[in-house]
Order: sequence, then structure tokens, then C-alpha cells
Amino acid sequence: MLRAEPGRGRSAKGEPPPTNGRGETDETAELVLADEDAVAEPEVLARARLIAARLSIPRPSARYERRRGVNRPRSVRYREGAIELDLDRTVDVLVEQPFPEDEDLVVREPIREPRRVVLAVDVSGSMKGERVRTAAAAVGALAGELERDALGVIAFWSDAAVLLRLGEPIRPMELLDTLLRIPARGLTNVAFPLELAGRQLEGLPSRNSRVILLSDCVHNAGPDPRVFAARLPRLDVLLDASGERDAELGRQLAQRGRGRLKVVRRFNEVAPALTEMFRP
Repeated sequence: MLRAEPGRGRSAKGEPPPTNGRGETDETAELVLADEDAVAEPEVLARARLIAARLSIPRPSARYERRRGVNRPRSVRYREGAIELDLDRTVDVLVEQPFPEDEDLVVREPIREPRRVVLAVDVSGSMKGERVRTAAAAVGALAGELERDALGVIAFWSDAAVLLRLGEPIRPMELLDTLLRIPARGLTNVAFPLELAGRQLEGLPSRNSRVILLSDCVHNAGPDPRVFAARLPRLDVLLDASGERDAELGRQLAQRGRGRLKVVRRFNEVAPALTEMFRP
């Protein structure tokens, strides 16, 4: 079992390593495995499970639903819920059947292209109180929204752990359990999870591929994360404002990643924020 090195990210005196004045350091990050033997606090886990199970991203209107995650529409026989009639094909049917049944009508149905989303969750500092609830809300909402798509999840601090690889089966409660078993660390390397997420998306169509960063963006270890944000097909930032945060860096990351910045202070703001991120 790989683990983070004791004292990693701090000097011999226990102080954070010196920075270049912009929150960047020469610290290298390590990809580690989540500790399967660790145990989350039962009360915290129970509350987080409840939030994850109840929260989901509100469904968009039919107009938006037709536009997100789709390619060219195809013509099919009528089915309940279809909202666009293929007039040319239906006229051809009417020539031979002047009194058609519902199933004789031809409608236009979007061909759905799977979305690919990597969620990077900041577990540095204190993962308690509102931070735990916000993380649970993000995991629960995205797991429900992307059930038919591809979701990857990375937890990060000064190092990082891949909890779910893109395309693996999504089991929300198991995922949440693993996330909450990771002990909180002090320093925050935002660049490393963006680099890891980019590797997961590498070679995949950029359309409908994105990274969602859930963090306070107080970057104090590793290289400039804005460089890695610019390399992603899209980066959206959920800025956790329940405590200390760096809103300016969050804004710059979203800008470099051609995405949106949404500030959340409470867990119940997560699902509406994600809805806005997925809106065309």
C-alpha cells in the first residue's frame, strides 16, 4: 500500500516550504493509494451519506436537454416524450398511410454523446463541518447526474489519490466512504490534480470533456496551477468559501480553463452551481 511520506511538504522545522511569492514552491507531488484501513468518523460519514443520497442536479428544461451532450439527431419511430417531428419522413409515411397510428410517425431524436467529467476534491486542511458536507454534495450530485456517462474522482492535498478512474462503475456511497477515510493534510497543491485529470482526459474528444475543481484555491505547494488549467479541454471551479479562500486564483483558473467559477458557502448551493456549469 503506497502512502504519503511523513512530514511531506514541510521543512525540517515543520514549517511550510518557502514560496516564490505566488503560492508556488518547488515541492514535487506523489500519486498515492487511498488507505483502505482508515476509518471515517461514523457520525460524519452518516451525515455525508444522507446529503449525497438526497442531492442531485436539477434537471434542465427540454430546450437545454436537447443541446447538452448530443451530436446530430437521428430519425426514429415515434416514442412517448419525443418533442420534434421529422416532417419529411412523416409525409412519406402519410402518402402510403393516410390514417397513421402514433407509431407510424417519425420523430427526430438526438444521438447522445457521453460526457466525461473528472472531479478534483480538495481534502487539505480540515475536512470537517461544511467542507465535508460540500464534498458529499458534489459527489452525490455528480454521481447521480453522470450515471450514464463517465466520472473520475481525484482527492488531493500536497499529494493526490485517484479514487475513481474515468469510466469505471460509479458507486456513490463507496466513493464517498473512500473520500472521507483520507486523513486531511495541511498543504494544497492545486496543480497536481489538474495534471492528473488531464492525463485521464488525454486522447478523448474535447467536446463534453471537463474537469471540475472543488477547492478553496489556497494554493501553497507545487507549481503554478494556471499552466495546467490552460491545458485542459475545460475547467470549472467550485470555490469553497466556507473558510479561507483565494477567489482571485479561482477566477483565473476558470478563465484559463475556459470554464465557469461558482462560489459555494453551504452544501445546498452545490447542486444549483453544478447546474449552471453544465448549462450551454
